[in-house]
Amino acid sequence: MARYTGPKSKIARKFGEAIYGEDKVLAKKNYPPGQHGVNRRRKTSEYGIQLREKQKAKYTYGVLERQFRNLFEKAARTKGITGEVLLQLLESRLDNVVYRLGIAPTRPAARQLVLHKHITVNGKVVNIASYQVKPGDVIAVREKSKSLEVIADALAGFNHSKYPWIEWDESSKSGRFLHVPTREDIPETIKEQLIVELYSK
Repeated sequence: MARYTGPKSKIARKFGEAIYGEDKVLAKKNYPPGQHGVNRRRKTSEYGIQLREKQKAKYTYGVLERQFRNLFEKAARTKGITGEVLLQLLESRLDNVVYRLGIAPTRPAARQLVLHKHITVNGKVVNIASYQVKPGDVIAVREKSKSLEVIADALAGFNHSKYPWIEWDESSKSGRFLHVPTREDIPETIKEQLIVELYSK
């Protein structure tokens, strides 16, 4: 499936946030990209604000429109607050859990590890990035992949206590998805209610 492969700094500057991780360009140019980025003072419409929030969520989690729409519809059918459930579904994607466990430095890198069959779920190789991880599932680095430099570098010094809904076992290079995170536990600055309002029109 197609993915955004353009300049990540351009997207980070568009939203004014380092949505792909640390961004040195954003520190120097904290204004939108383009010829008029510095002086742009145009007022954004309500629809524009809602659309921007949806785009930010899609870029943050690396999800395309159809997948995102399907997740929203699933969230709308699920008991609970739709916007919160949507974020919980995004957080439960296998590529995101691999990223949260510190196995990969970024979500795109985590996605690549999953697609290249370096990750197992409950002992079985899963190469579907959108796979929904369930409470109790054990996500691990495949035995023959434990020596990969990208994984070793990512795990070096990573603070595994940052996220209370997952736990990490360093000796086996595996993590357990303890429970679905609450909204308070999810660190992303996404205003999910604006996305709900956009899709509800």
